[in-house]
Amino acid sequence: MRDATDIIEIFVQPGEYYVGDADCRIRTLLGSCVSITLWHPAKLIGAMSHFLLAARGGRPRVDLDGRYGEEALLLMLRDLARARVALAECQAKIFGGGDMFPKQRRADALNIGQKNGEAARRLLRSHGIPIVSESLFGVGHRQIIFDVASGDVWARQVEPVAACPLESRESA
Repeated sequence: MRDATDIIEIFVQPGEYYVGDADCRIRTLLGSCVSITLWHPAKLIGAMSHFLLAARGGRPRVDLDGRYGEEALLLMLRDLARARVALAECQAKIFGGGDMFPKQRRADALNIGQKNGEAARRLLRSHGIPIVSESLFGVGHRQIIFDVASGDVWARQVEPVAACPLESRESA
């Protein structure tokens, strides 16, 4: 059993990804962004991304950029291959894609979170990586913790709180 002091805590910012071993616990905070976690149960190696958009669009690709789902997955797959992890033996979990401002969206507006979540599903299927769990969409943000030693991922979804109206107050 590991001691809590032996765990390396990693926080993945938007546009970043991380690949680590059983000594790592990887965290992130997601709104409309999506996180893909990949875990190899025998080697106890895992990866987590935090991407902002499904794809780069028409812009030319010079270097891979973790801000885009397709490229974030390629970056993780590259690093996992360096660790001799067979993709077919990995398990994937997907999180995020929340609607952060449900009352402010126009009917014709794009739902970025929905597009991100659907892209993650499509990307993993195209690489033959099984999705064993997901927590996608809904309203609000998610706090994510990925324990690479066990493969467990904890997700806590938090709905937005209505802002307090401004009131005039008199001092006593």
